[in-house]
Amino acid sequence: MFALLRDLRHLRRSLALPPPDRGRSLAVRHVDAGSCNGCEHELTLTASPFCDLARFGLGIVASPRHADVLLVSGAVTRRMREPLLTAYAAMPEPRRVAALGDCALGREVLGMPDDLAGPVEDLLPVDLRIPGCPPPPDAIAEALLGLVDGRQGPTLIR
Repeated sequence: MFALLRDLRHLRRSLALPPPDRGRSLAVRHVDAGSCNGCEHELTLTASPFCDLARFGLGIVASPRHADVLLVSGAVTRRMREPLLTAYAAMPEPRRVAALGDCALGREVLGMPDDLAGPVEDLLPVDLRIPGCPPPPDAIAEALLGLVDGRQGPTLIR
């Protein structure tokens, strides 16, 4: 393993590539508020070698206490309303919220109206909207990297 890392370091130097930027990072807490799991499958693909968000400092964390961004997917059900608000309250300031997929954006793709608490932005202040049913991994990666780089405005609409 160390030989491989050494070879990669030599290759980077021989190609005159800049050193990796380790000053940026973003801890993401994902909450599935009642989805069909399509968005979750696409989110999982952002960790694949094609996107590899970890190399840019993005990581999924298990606790909202360590999170910079609360990434919500799925139509928010009445039963998930309180756990979602609890996760948001446990996050340190400054808090960012991202709505992943059409269900989280309130486009009523999934669920019965009586069982839903409404779109994420009715419950929490949404900073980033990632539309799609489901959004492709490259759109998810681009949106989250925009938050890391600080070039992301209040919304992403495609």
